[in-house]
Parts: sequence; structure tokens; C-alpha cells
Amino acid sequence: MVTPILPLRIEGAHVRRKSLRLIGPVDLEIAGTGLTIVMGPNGSGKTSLLRLMHGLERADEGRLEWAVPEVEARAAQGYVFQRPTMMRRSVIDSIAYPLLLRGVSRRDAATQAQNWAERVGLGDAVARPARVLSGGERQKLALARALIRAPQILFLDEPCANLDGAATREIEALLRDVVAGGTRVIMATHDIGQARRLANEVVFLLNGHLHETGPADAFFAGPATPEAAGFLGGQIVD
Repeated sequence: MVTPILPLRIEGAHVRRKSLRLIGPVDLEIAGTGLTIVMGPNGSGKTSLLRLMHGLERADEGRLEWAVPEVEARAAQGYVFQRPTMMRRSVIDSIAYPLLLRGVSRRDAATQAQNWAERVGLGDAVARPARVLSGGERQKLALARALIRAPQILFLDEPCANLDGAATREIEALLRDVVAGGTRVIMATHDIGQARRLANEVVFLLNGHLHETGPADAFFAGPATPEAAGFLGGQIVD
């Protein structure tokens, strides 16, 4: 039986780089199921918050606490960067690579990689070099590479930035399937329309502060703060 790594509790967390405060203070709990959208103006701290939760940034103050020891929690997560790195491998070998690192046989890894390639729409591209893929195809590969490990929680940093409408629709459809399958998704986006389409919960950041959080329906129907209302209305907020 898989031990749940959630809830994640963050209390009084700050992240600084030299003398610059990136985010903080942050008090937040991630629990349950669904898709949480992290949104806010450019420079509000969306990426820093995702990196903090995933362990790519360490809190200079405060603490993070998972339901299991940290080493177990880290092993049950995936993270997809806004510009994912492509390996000097074929598509199928790139997707299979995380399983090979875990000691899965090459045959089994290849079978699972083929299944994921087809699931994300890369079934006809498995023999191609990963580095020749288009932007949308690279995001699909990165998602498959993260999801093949069956993470309990998946962090996504602007996965549809700079993609066209067709590629964005395909990524969003995949994310709905992933969430329906039980994976908890935390996703940063600047796209308010995308947030409305996908979010079950919203975390709104402003100037590095967790400004507002709550169910997506309530947030979009009537945000609790004028800053969040202004942001949704297309105003410049700072």
C-alpha cells in the first residue's frame, strides 16, 4: 500500500536570495485531491513557491512538513519546468530514463515508455531525437517523463507558456486525465483563462506574499481582496 505524502504544511516560510526576499511569509496547506493553480503578476513568486515545495529552494525561515519523512516525500514527486531540458536520446529512451534509474529492466521500461508516449500523443515520434521536437511536443515528453514514475504530486511551472492553442488544449486534456487518476497537481500559470478552466483551488501571490487562497469557484466569482479583483480584471497590480 502506498503511504500518502500529503498533507504538506508550510508555516512562516521565507525564501531569500542574498538580500532579496523572493517569497514570504507563506502559510499554506496542500491536501486532498485536484489541481491547485498558483497565479499572480510576473515577479510575484510563483516559481519560487513551487521550487520551495518541491525542495529546489530551501526556506531561510519557517518550515515545511510532509506527512512522511522528507526523503520519502521527494521520491513521490514530479516537477516539469517551463523550459524542460531535452536529453541526447530518442523520445522513448528519454521517457524511459527515470525507470532505468530505479532499476527497472530495459524491456519493461521501454514498454511503459511506449504506453506513456501514446497517452501524451507522441506515439508516432518515439524514435525521433528528443531535441528536434517542437515546443508542445517537448512539454508532452517532459510530462510523460515525470508521470511515468507515478508521482503522488506533480509540480508544473507554466507548462503551456508560448504554446499555440492546439498544443495547450492537448496539455490541458492530459492534465484533467492525470488529476482524475488521483495525481495531485500544483501548477503555476499567468493565463487567467487556463486557471478558470482547470483550477479546483487558487493560490494568489503578490509581491512574494500569499495574498489570497481558496476554492476556485469562489475566487473567480468574487475575490476577497481588491488586488486579486484588479488582477482578474486585467489591471496592473503591485
